[in-house]
Amino acid sequence: MATEIKAPTFPESVAEGTVAAWHKKPGDSVERDELIVEIETDKVVLEVVAPEAGTLTDVMAEEGDTVESEQVLGKIGEASGAGSKKESAASDDSAEKAESKEAAKPAGGKQHDVKAPSFPESIQEGTVATWHKKVGEAVKRDEVLADIETDKVVLEVVAPADGALAEIKAEEGSQVESEAILATFVEGGGSDQASASSSSSASSDADDEGADEKVGGKVLAPAARKMVAEHDLDVSKIEGTGKGGRILKEDVQKAVKDGSAKKAAKSSAPAKAAAAPAVEGERAEKRVPMSRLRQTIAKRLVQAQQTAAMLTTYNEVDMGAVMSLRAQYKDTFLKAHDTKLGFMGFFVKAASEALKRFPDVNASIDGTDIVYHGYQDIGVAVSTDRGLVVPVLRDTDNMKIADVEKTIVDFGKRARDGKLGIDEMQGGTFTITNGGIFGSLMSTPIINPPQTAILGMHKIQERPMAVNGKVEIRPMMYLALSYDHRMIDGKDAVQFLVTIKELLEDPARLLLDV
Repeated sequence: MATEIKAPTFPESVAEGTVAAWHKKPGDSVERDELIVEIETDKVVLEVVAPEAGTLTDVMAEEGDTVESEQVLGKIGEASGAGSKKESAASDDSAEKAESKEAAKPAGGKQHDVKAPSFPESIQEGTVATWHKKVGEAVKRDEVLADIETDKVVLEVVAPADGALAEIKAEEGSQVESEAILATFVEGGGSDQASASSSSSASSDADDEGADEKVGGKVLAPAARKMVAEHDLDVSKIEGTGKGGRILKEDVQKAVKDGSAKKAAKSSAPAKAAAAPAVEGERAEKRVPMSRLRQTIAKRLVQAQQTAAMLTTYNEVDMGAVMSLRAQYKDTFLKAHDTKLGFMGFFVKAASEALKRFPDVNASIDGTDIVYHGYQDIGVAVSTDRGLVVPVLRDTDNMKIADVEKTIVDFGKRARDGKLGIDEMQGGTFTITNGGIFGSLMSTPIINPPQTAILGMHKIQERPMAVNGKVEIRPMMYLALSYDHRMIDGKDAVQFLVTIKELLEDPARLLLDV
């Protein structure tokens, strides 16, 4: 009996989608939960997986067609049924690959499916960033096997027991959904199976042949094709060691190492480009896919500018009082709390007090509703190699300066190591970003939706200032408050920033609540 392949249930905000790509053709055999087709909406790309194992018999929505929620896209028939020649050939091919993969599996005990972590509702999918272990390589229980990169955090997938990977089903760069099967793991397999795993990669290539692509008369595995593109290599100069001369990832790695496949000139360049005058010296270019985190940052920043009536007001604060207080108590503070006394603690406490006095700045917009928050959860922007992340300090009004400093140091360390949890970056009613640590004197921060305001700190710069009718050199910092004018009036925004300025210039106000 045929099983229908249906489009996913679209959210209310998504009316329809487009069939972006079919990963299987009629007659191809498919496994349960194997990716078959991708549906592209105006917000995300949704993956449709096989509901049952079998053979793809019908494709009812071609690539480029517009489909609605839960529309039937195709049908899957029984793999063993007597069908067309294509079905028969696909079945034979599937059996051959199954035998090949079975022979390549490391010997051992119980088998486990290595699955992706359970993603929260706010995360649709992730990308397999790195495999830390190869097929057949011995691993210990809870040792990291792979990293899954989402648009917020990097999640680690660990070994369920002592043993070895028998098969990798999701290569680096492939997109996976929550709890998708990434690999097969065998207990007890390992070091003595390294040679077997090597031959396994040659015979099964850890890739479905249906995903191969022919380039320059040679067949490339997906992982090999990705490396060829990244290093801009000449495929004709690479010798394939896989089945039927198939070029594997290992072949490309060898070519990169010995430099034997460099292109003499870009053969795909148009005639006009070829006729252009030669430029002496190397003019290297490197094209790499944008990470999921960077894609999300780009999308959210553009969204903020397109949807919010964003405006920025500026002021300056004399940091002399805070700097004197910090210099006086930094050693005592370090001994008492085992953490350094920085400037961010003062800004977080000053912002918490100002948010209580100006609830509009602490509110958020949800459609046509205004949500007033009776608490202060302040996000602190942290720069990492992967991009900007904003972990959130909860209930900052109840936190001591020492608690703020300790938490921020912890956030910074774990952010750079990719160890922050998703729950630690969700929510937040207000954000503080500090460009001053990189030397920025003034900037215009962009709001972090659905919040309605963000405070920008900058470099402390000594400048001549008029103090009591005299010119003095004072340590000054420019402050910038970007706010959503749909929610916050200019008067409230200016007074909010002035309140922060006054609290910082006279820190005793923070203790006296005045």
